Amino acid sequence: MTATCARTVTAAVRETLALVLLPLPLLLAAAPAAFAGGGSARRWGWGRSESQRADAQAAKDEAAAAFYELDTAQRELRIAIETITAADSSPAGRKAAADFEAFGQRIDEVSGAYITAVDAHDLDREDLDATAATRARGELTRAKDELVRAKADLERFGQSLAPLLTRAENQLAQLAPAVERARQGLLAASNALDAARAAGLGAGDLAARLAALSPELTKLNQGAARHGVQETVQRAEHVQREAEAIRAEAEQLPQKAAELDKRLVSLRTRAQALTTRAAGVAPVLSELRRRYSAACWQDLQRVPEEAERAVAQAEEKLREARAARDEQRWADATALLATVRALLGTTDEAVSAAGDRLRRLDEVSFDHQGEVERTRFAVRDAQRLAMTGRSTPDPRHARPLDEAVARLERAVGGLEGRHPDWWHFLTETEAVRQTAARVVQEIREERGAGR
Repeated sequence: MTATCARTVTAAVRETLALVLLPLPLLLAAAPAAFAGGGSARRWGWGRSESQRADAQAAKDEAAAAFYELDTAQRELRIAIETITAADSSPAGRKAAADFEAFGQRIDEVSGAYITAVDAHDLDREDLDATAATRARGELTRAKDELVRAKADLERFGQSLAPLLTRAENQLAQLAPAVERARQGLLAASNALDAARAAGLGAGDLAARLAALSPELTKLNQGAARHGVQETVQRAEHVQREAEAIRAEAEQLPQKAAELDKRLVSLRTRAQALTTRAAGVAPVLSELRRRYSAACWQDLQRVPEEAERAVAQAEEKLREARAARDEQRWADATALLATVRALLGTTDEAVSAAGDRLRRLDEVSFDHQGEVERTRFAVRDAQRLAMTGRSTPDPRHARPLDEAVARLERAVGGLEGRHPDWWHFLTETEAVRQTAARVVQEIREERGAGR
């Protein structure tokens, strides 16, 4: 045997031993390959069909993922829309809800197309050929693309709602605290009313105001789902403000009652004192008549009877105020006491005027020169100010001052005679001083504005 033949035999033996030593399953798998030339072969397109099946399955998986992501995005955005519509009834809020509904219709359409594509192709059947797999892949890919496009548009729409959503979330965040504050306010008002009643103060008007809030509390308990977030927050704030006002007034009732009692006593004491003082007007008038001309006292003749009538009226109002306080009609009692104060104030001035008139007339008749000098000093002071920084005075200032000087001279000239009108003299000098003071004020204001 030649060397070449020996090598051939050796190789053949080695291959035979390798086949014998193979495990049975591998041997069975290798057998068809070893005898391919003599057995039946599978179709040449089998490998291509499986590849197309795999591509179609991948397209189906991608479409399913896109469908899930779109459904998740729609659910999340629906929560945002519900938040907006619950808190925002504005045109912008209504438009957002309408636009979302329109997106819902589009999503239903692309989702329906996806489901139809899935149902139309059974990718697991054994006889699926390459053409059917390719068609399935194309339809599923188109469905996936539509789902992805719809999701992108939905996300952009959601981003445009950010300002509305932020505002709605802020309002919703205010809702629970506002309602709780309203309830706590009502509780505090009720407790304050109970304390007032325990102190013997009926507070019927406050109790009626508190009872009027009961329907509002019912609506608060019904919640924002029925009445809307904005309306509920506004209602809660209104209830809180009103309850706080009721609580404050109820807590102030004991102090208010004590103050009214104090004012009643004080005004009654003042009325009694004024009655005594009014009785002293008659002697003053008698002295005025005896010593001075009629022009000096005739405007005071009716002071005694007017004072008596005013004091009587004040005492009647005091009795009415006492009754209103006992009935806890606080507003009526306060108004009546204000009337009493005004009556007594006016009467007090009239009674004081008689004694003051006699005193001033006695002073000026004894020495009227002091009154003249005081008036002339006021005029000269105004004249000096008008000339400060000027060579000639401003006519607007010079004219009233010149008239004031002439008026003073006429008043002094009117003192001639046995019974001069001293009261006219005093009113004239007072008027001259007021004119001088007015000119000084005008000059200072003008110069102050010119700085």
